[in-house]
Amino acid sequence: MSTYTQILYQLVWGTKRREKTLDKKNREELFKYIRGLCEKKKCLAYQINGVEDHIHIVVDVHPSVAVSDLVKDIKLATTQWIKKEKVFPRFSGWQAGFGAFTYSIKEKERVVNYVKNQEAHHAYRSFLEEYIEFLETHEVCYDPKYVP
Repeated sequence: MSTYTQILYQLVWGTKRREKTLDKKNREELFKYIRGLCEKKKCLAYQINGVEDHIHIVVDVHPSVAVSDLVKDIKLATTQWIKKEKVFPRFSGWQAGFGAFTYSIKEKERVVNYVKNQEAHHAYRSFLEEYIEFLETHEVCYDPKYVP
């Protein structure tokens, strides 16, 4: 029997200390690079976006890939790429943790549209406010001292 899955993740993580280092000018290059990393892992990235201090990825993760390994590999590879290509000169790294929130495939369009509109969302609320809302909406127990 083959393995079949349908788990839609929204992965979210920020820059170290929520520093606003992901300049708009080069973000699309970063997102294309991340899309390629996902493809190499047999994962389908439906949408990647973000603002100066964090990113979101809506992705179908292949069953052979642990979500934590995917995030770790993306963070390591993008950090090296950013330093090599000098696309974000003030970038000092990613935060230690990440958020991984699951959705039904029926919610894909809504989640993709949410991620597409990151700049509009963050015109009136911070990454921290958004992240806490995700944690609370998904009923994740958390310690505020460890929230990014």
